Amino acid sequence: MLFSSLIFLFIFLPIVLVCYYLSPRDYRNSVLLTFSLLFYLWGSGWFLFIFVFSTVVDYVIGLLIDRSQCSRAARRWLILSIIFNLSLLAYFKYSNFFIANFNESLLHFGVNPIGWTKVILPIGISFFTFHKISYIVDVFRGTRHAFISFVDFALYLAFFPQLIAGPIIRFHEISEQIKSRTETLSGFYQGVLRFLWGLVKKVIFANSCGVIADTVFGLDIGAIDFKLAWLGIFSYTLQIYLDFSAYSDMAIGLGLMFGFKLPENFNRPYSAVSITDFWRRWHMSLSRFFRDYVYFPLGGNRLGVYRTYINLMIVFILCGMWHGANWTFLIWGLYHGGLLVIERLTGLRTLDAESTALLVLKRISTFLLVMVGWVFFRSSSLAQAKVFIKGLFIPVQMPVPLEVLLVLNGRNVFFLLVAALVLFLPRDFSGAGFIIKEKPTIIAVPQLIIIVIMVFYSITALASGSYNPFIYFQF
Repeated sequence: MLFSSLIFLFIFLPIVLVCYYLSPRDYRNSVLLTFSLLFYLWGSGWFLFIFVFSTVVDYVIGLLIDRSQCSRAARRWLILSIIFNLSLLAYFKYSNFFIANFNESLLHFGVNPIGWTKVILPIGISFFTFHKISYIVDVFRGTRHAFISFVDFALYLAFFPQLIAGPIIRFHEISEQIKSRTETLSGFYQGVLRFLWGLVKKVIFANSCGVIADTVFGLDIGAIDFKLAWLGIFSYTLQIYLDFSAYSDMAIGLGLMFGFKLPENFNRPYSAVSITDFWRRWHMSLSRFFRDYVYFPLGGNRLGVYRTYINLMIVFILCGMWHGANWTFLIWGLYHGGLLVIERLTGLRTLDAESTALLVLKRISTFLLVMVGWVFFRSSSLAQAKVFIKGLFIPVQMPVPLEVLLVLNGRNVFFLLVAALVLFLPRDFSGAGFIIKEKPTIIAVPQLIIIVIMVFYSITALASGSYNPFIYFQF
């Protein structure tokens, strides 16, 4: 069930809000958990039982770790939980990839491939797996105690605003809010506006960019030339940011409606002036997870320069593979890890006392490097990525295919150009901050009028059955 769907907007969400606020405070977590499980059931079917089973396993392990008098025993339970969760993730997300590559190797040596029925990927498994690891590790470290209430623990994993595509919420960030929180009218008002702002970003801007990007990337690779390669990757660069940040806006807004303050996930990443700066601004909840639960345990930057470089590459290899079981994601991770190492070697990651002109130059070059990286992220194969990379740098011209001309209509081009304004705004500008005020005021009236008009337009577009997927649902 998409946040940007009519059934969610006009049926599911209103029912949840009514039931939540009519329920006694002691039962509100149970209400949220019930509707969260129904939300997951709607999109995942029988995978709900796997989710519930794994939740029970980690609930028990969390209690065993918390109550263990022996650190060695607690460590064994920690290792068991991590192996259990990563094994589930590996089976559902990577088994098809490994079997396909193994079979290719067998064919190379003239051996018949093994029989295999493709495994279907449960939606959200990458996200709730990381939530469970955060819970178990935080309990093991003593950062937080395990939940006694199964409802509270299950709600941490299943809370529907962040269940499918994040943000990735480390357990210590939200544990107290799950046990006790205060819902306010001001918070609810901010949540509604934040949600609507995300809806507008998704339906109007991200979808317009996405139609163009998907059309170009859907072409036969022989049709890709210089202009189409740049058109496709530029459209996708805008789409993935607007799409995923829109989902995060909606998730954060929904959380506020129920009294939760979820962590921010984006901070103007395309205004970054280095790749290091980019990863401090892009998918920040994922960066924080890998920092706290992978990079620091590996030693971080405490074990010398070369070990720091190795740790960075390990983190970004894992980051790439976390996004998908394809060589393209591995290359994308290696690409970003390599750029971070180069920045450390050359000192380009620093921002000390630099001129405005130099900062502008670094911002442009960083954006171009990120955009080239998105070629690997978006391409369905290394062969397609190779063609797009070649197209970006070799100015070959061919006729524009009809399907591309059809999507380059006035509406899509206009919203693509408006979306591109995000590239030129000041680094500290926030669209959400411009739209959302703490309380309804006269000053906020113009913003409210603007967003009401755009929301009405968005709902009209949804009613027409227009293009509407979320990119990060596939991860």
